[in-house]
Amino acid sequence: MDRSNDTDLTRIFDTIEYPEAYRITYLANAIVFPAYAEIKRDFGLVRAEYILLACLSHFDILTAQDVARISRRPRNTISRAVHRMLKDGYLDRAPDPADGRQSWLQITPAGRALHAQISVYLSRRQDDVLAGLSTDERETLATLLKKAALNAANLDD
Repeated sequence: MDRSNDTDLTRIFDTIEYPEAYRITYLANAIVFPAYAEIKRDFGLVRAEYILLACLSHFDILTAQDVARISRRPRNTISRAVHRMLKDGYLDRAPDPADGRQSWLQITPAGRALHAQISVYLSRRQDDVLAGLSTDERETLATLLKKAALNAANLDD
């Protein structure tokens, strides 16, 4: 088997049948996997636990179902993260008066401080991955990604 003519593994970016989805996934993985490895090492948190803190740092109150919906993460992983973050004092929980099956979640000051520390890891890695873009290109990318994300938020799953 001769691989000498097939050493440019990045050519898949142009040859795969779904190039934009592949590239977006590749970029997301290039950002999150190294950052989450550092977050796990330095803070002992798994991805779902940090996503929970990130979401709750931007809303006053959310349910676990809200977090699953806005993060596109499975509800069971968010549910496990809620239990750990409650136990560690990073979240508070109150019954939802309109739905006894749900709980309202709120980030605590300790959770907000932890989020502030951890968000630096992801911001730094994002900057490293996107360093090859000019300021204008980054702004264009941000605009296009937001537009695509807003459209995806309205899709039925």
